[in-house]
Amino acid sequence: MEPSKNLSESLFKKHQHAKETSSFISYLSESQALLDANQKRSKSAWYRALRRMQWIWQGLDPIEIESVLARIASSGNKHNHPDWLDTIAGYRPGNWSYEWSQQGAIHQRKAALLKGEAASNEYFIASLCFGVASYPHLKGDNLSIQAQVLANKTYSDAMEHSPYVIKQLKIPYKNKKIMANLHLPHTEKSLPVVIVSAGIDSLQTDMWRLFRDFLSKHEIGMLTVDMPGVGANIHWSMTEDSSCLHQAVLNELPNIPWVDHYKVGLLGFRFAGNVMARLSFIEQDKIAACVALGAPIHDLLSDANKFSIMPKMYLDALASRMGKNAVDIDSFSKQVRAWSLKSQGLLAGRKTTVPILALGLEGDPVGSKMDNQSLASFSQGGKAIELRTKSISQGYDQALTSAVDWLKVALKK
Repeated sequence: MEPSKNLSESLFKKHQHAKETSSFISYLSESQALLDANQKRSKSAWYRALRRMQWIWQGLDPIEIESVLARIASSGNKHNHPDWLDTIAGYRPGNWSYEWSQQGAIHQRKAALLKGEAASNEYFIASLCFGVASYPHLKGDNLSIQAQVLANKTYSDAMEHSPYVIKQLKIPYKNKKIMANLHLPHTEKSLPVVIVSAGIDSLQTDMWRLFRDFLSKHEIGMLTVDMPGVGANIHWSMTEDSSCLHQAVLNELPNIPWVDHYKVGLLGFRFAGNVMARLSFIEQDKIAACVALGAPIHDLLSDANKFSIMPKMYLDALASRMGKNAVDIDSFSKQVRAWSLKSQGLLAGRKTTVPILALGLEGDPVGSKMDNQSLASFSQGGKAIELRTKSISQGYDQALTSAVDWLKVALKK
């Protein structure tokens, strides 16, 4: 039996009766009634937000995605929530982690038969599948944790076979270590670097294509860091000092020989965009440019009504990052106001010297047009762009091209 199958089976063997993901975070009765009313109105068939376009952009095949979703949807096993297809408990057919892990194992086996970059690409697709198996990465979800082990293992395998240089860094912070992956086109000289983070429901292993297809072509390195409370940074809960881990990474750069710490860019998706923008005010002397993509800056965080109609999965993910197991939506909405950059006084005084590109997609409920304009107006040389595209996938490519162009101009001066 191949080693990959042994690892998968040994990791998941004990979890035939694992708790189902949507039941990890509990809600007080009034909040639960609000969630039930939201579900009645939206009639969503899935607990998880199906990020098809994001997964395709990251490198997954659209036909494969539909095939896995069809296996989940057609399973006859009992659902924990009658409305949601992805709520089968335990590691068995039809369970979200089970089906996506099976798909990851297929690519893992294919990769073992290949060499060089072909093997690397196949291992990376396996890593993406295991990453989706773990999604939305809630604390204490054993199936998610096991899938992350496999995502990290196959990502390491992808790195080993890659023509690029990838180094796993351990950055000291408060008696623990921040795990970050540094990706470089080569090590012939110190290179400009972009610190990259995705949202609160993504892993740093999702970001490979951004480096391979965008940054590496311009001789720019990529340093990926998980958000607090997720992935490699699960030990830390997210607080209103949301940029503390990224700040520690930024301050460590002078000690990393392969990067030019005078040429540092930041790129944050969703909640990480809020974190990167915050860091652009706090550490402006150390940052050349910043891009915040679809980031909640103030609007969503300060509006209790908008916050209360967020789908359960998003609220669960946010609660998990903050270390909560039980939620009262009303008090929760008051607590997240502290993350608003306006509430923190950053969008009230002097402009940051860091040129910030605030990028949004038309009609985005999370990163509003008003947020983007407000953020750009408090940045010297800042700019807000709202992308109008007929397809989200086209929007992703357009957004990333705009982001990399912005960073390239600042980092290549």
